Amino acid sequence: MNMAINSMSNIVSINAQNLQQVLGETSQQKLVLLNFYSPQSPECISQLSILDKLAGEYTDYIVVANLDCDAEQALASQLAQQVGLQTLPTLVLLKDSAPVDLLAGAQTENQVRESLGKHLPAQQDLLLEQAKQALLKSDLNAAFNYAKQAYEIDNKNARIKLVLADICIQIHKLDDAKALIDTIDAQEQDAYFHNIKAKCEAALEATDSPEIKEKQSQVEKYPNDLELKIELSNLLNDAGRKEEALETLFTVLKKDLNFNDAKPNFLAIIASLPDGDALAAKYRRKLYSILY
Repeated sequence: MNMAINSMSNIVSINAQNLQQVLGETSQQKLVLLNFYSPQSPECISQLSILDKLAGEYTDYIVVANLDCDAEQALASQLAQQVGLQTLPTLVLLKDSAPVDLLAGAQTENQVRESLGKHLPAQQDLLLEQAKQALLKSDLNAAFNYAKQAYEIDNKNARIKLVLADICIQIHKLDDAKALIDTIDAQEQDAYFHNIKAKCEAALEATDSPEIKEKQSQVEKYPNDLELKIELSNLLNDAGRKEEALETLFTVLKKDLNFNDAKPNFLAIIASLPDGDALAAKYRRKLYSILY
């Protein structure tokens, strides 16, 4: 690609060399925001920062193409005639090589968002797509956060609920998964629903294995055997019963902070929880209370 487009970013400076590629090829794949601006104008500069922010949010969907009308005067005046440019800044939205919208003059962030909203999928659909992409990369933490954000925007959408439930099963938040599955209406119970429901039921069944029951009775019999408690917490953690696993390890740490693998195991379970998880915060506080 001979384009002056940074692969990390979707912001490009327009010149005579890359004009055809951006307005032609690129606009076949993404929505191009052609931004006519002058670096001398404060309104243009504040609009640039709004476009920077949006470019970061909609990486896979938009390209911001900035045309510096002072540096590229000939090109700017040629294009200005085509779009009927009256003022700077002016933003032209292009899709499939054709203008679909024109915003003349300085715009607020909300005005630009509103215009994007007409030509892009809804925010929750974008987030759901990002959740699915993160799942493909096995990045469960990111997938959970994207799906949760999508659910916060639209908590009636069955597809969002099921994707979030699927991720909850994989990160062993089984109660949350079951609660989501239970809210799906009969007419929305398709093959994907039945697949996720079966997955959740199997995971819930596995949480109460004979091994766990056996180990629990041993712990009751020998309450001062800390090694047994570590073994029980490992079984509980494998079954996704993270809170009970943490609680069991905490009883060990209270007796002996440096006993065997209790502390590293405790920290590893906390690290396995998604960012911002209330359970992680609760048990971090409990650990600090005995550390300091």
